[in-house]
Amino acid sequence: MTRYSMITKTLISILIILSYSTLTHGAKAELNPISITEWEVPWEQTRPRDPYVDKQNLVWFVGQTGDYIAVLDSQSGMFKQFPLDPGTGPHNLIVDTQGMVWYAGNRAGHIGKLNPWTGLITKYAMPNSYASDPHTLVFGKPNEIWFTIQQGNYIGNLKMDTGSILLTPLFTQDARPYGIVVDSTQRPWFTEFGKNKLGTIDLTTKSVREITLPRIEARPRRLAITSDRAIWYVDYAKGYLGKIIPTTLQVGEWRVPGGEDAQPYGMAVDDKDRVWFVETGVYPNRLVGFDTKAEQVMSITGIESGGGSVRHMVYHQATQTIWFGTDANTIGRATLP
Repeated sequence: MTRYSMITKTLISILIILSYSTLTHGAKAELNPISITEWEVPWEQTRPRDPYVDKQNLVWFVGQTGDYIAVLDSQSGMFKQFPLDPGTGPHNLIVDTQGMVWYAGNRAGHIGKLNPWTGLITKYAMPNSYASDPHTLVFGKPNEIWFTIQQGNYIGNLKMDTGSILLTPLFTQDARPYGIVVDSTQRPWFTEFGKNKLGTIDLTTKSVREITLPRIEARPRRLAITSDRAIWYVDYAKGYLGKIIPTTLQVGEWRVPGGEDAQPYGMAVDDKDRVWFVETGVYPNRLVGFDTKAEQVMSITGIESGGGSVRHMVYHQATQTIWFGTDANTIGRATLP
């Protein structure tokens, strides 16, 4: 090889490296930014998180370190708090069609139901002392809630009409089941944050199926499902957005804009099958939109408060918005294009 050829090859290699770095690590610049509005929560440093929009468009959320449930009227900007017992450590909530608010008492080993009109709270204790940390809740069939138990290593099912709870242990030790969603058949899918695995439960046999992702270092944290039944996940450890086809187990992955240290976390999918996630490893945190049909990033928006960490998000179809809580003590709303 001539000296000229060696120089040319070296320059080309440098350009490729620089190009890859710009796509994955660099560029704090926004791309087709969308509108984000944040409301400062009046109770300081209480880690407001995991909002859920009810039928009246009121936004419910928990204060994880403040031991409360609260509701925001985004029209007036008014907040109302419902105190929980000290040490409850509420982690997540969902609101049923009757307006009852169901929450995970993550540090108190129960799932609770708040009647917002009376303030009455009903607690459903975990039937197993090892299942002490109910984590994320999601509705399944009518009168049914599925939930993860991270440290206890269970998937739980709660019958809302009777309060009975069934716990299903996972085969993999230290799997740390985390995010959970249900598909169009009401079948639950979940991440195993402690391993490079996703999981699901057969509704008929109640058996667990675990799916190993190809990269051993992957740590899927949250997930979402598009209308074609593909399962999308974020790899918090190494900065990837992933997709798996359940029928073939074919996996595709895309490096997120923030690169290996981006720590993608909170995640949602809209009714146009666009996947949205937040990079929490960059500051300020950034909301990223990914077009699943074109298979490319279409939007990057910085979160004005900084975010700290956006841990969970919910899409509200009626208003074409995504709601999230931040460690910067705000509740945020992203208005989608």
